[in-house]
Amino acid sequence: MFVIIGIVIVIGGVLGGYLNEHGNLSLLIQPNEYLIIFGAALGGFVIASPLKVIKAVQAGILRMFKSRVYSKNDYLDALLLLADIFYKIRKEGLVSIEGDLDDPNKSPIFKSHQSFIKNHHALAFLADTLRTLTITDIEAHEMGDLLDYEIEAHYEEALVPSKSIATVADSLPGLGIVAAVLGIVLTMKKIDSPPAVLGECIGAALVGTFTGVLMCYGFVGPMAKNLENIASEDKEFLSVIKAGLLAFMNTPSPQVAIEFARRVVPGELRPSFLELEDLVKKARKK
Repeated sequence: MFVIIGIVIVIGGVLGGYLNEHGNLSLLIQPNEYLIIFGAALGGFVIASPLKVIKAVQAGILRMFKSRVYSKNDYLDALLLLADIFYKIRKEGLVSIEGDLDDPNKSPIFKSHQSFIKNHHALAFLADTLRTLTITDIEAHEMGDLLDYEIEAHYEEALVPSKSIATVADSLPGLGIVAAVLGIVLTMKKIDSPPAVLGECIGAALVGTFTGVLMCYGFVGPMAKNLENIASEDKEFLSVIKAGLLAFMNTPSPQVAIEFARRVVPGELRPSFLELEDLVKKARKK
């Protein structure tokens, strides 16, 4: 939603200023210039990107148009899921969750937290970590290192779409110049034409430079930054799960572990201590 609002603001600001100076909007409509710039940009992107990167960029762009990647309810759902798991482990032992981990989509615990199940990376992260605890006797600090490596690897993978889009953004001003130069080359064929005709041709060529620079700094560059922010939010979400798991390994108290996880939630999305405590109590009564 905010991406669409930003696009409208950019277009409104640029075209509004142009029209206020009595600019002719039809002069900016140069399909051949757009074909050169966007065709070359798309071709360069395909040359530089394996199929998995292209798919990752497509998925990232779709996520970018959501209102926000994570909401307060998403974090609450994750914290309540951790509470359910920790209380079950304390009551029935670690082996009691093996069945839940074999097929989380059919697990009574996981099924009651649908927003978390839809987050495939977070679900795999939590399930794999718990499964590791059931089959090995690993120390908390070793598990912490392992989770750090996994989170960092996921973060670097999540940054790939951002880096790919940023590369396209960097190329757009140059491709705008290419379109402008080709326009000037075509204009030279009309060198004996009246000044009005030459002026129109040169203006059309300069639209290429204008389009490349505008697309770089007004649209594609900010989109690359947005994808980077999405990757950072994924990292923050996994860090909350990590904090809860490590706290439970060090002090097998569900209350303490959930509080550790709650403190890692970003400030604007963090539930209060009393709010979370009340939700946990209500969940345990069901």
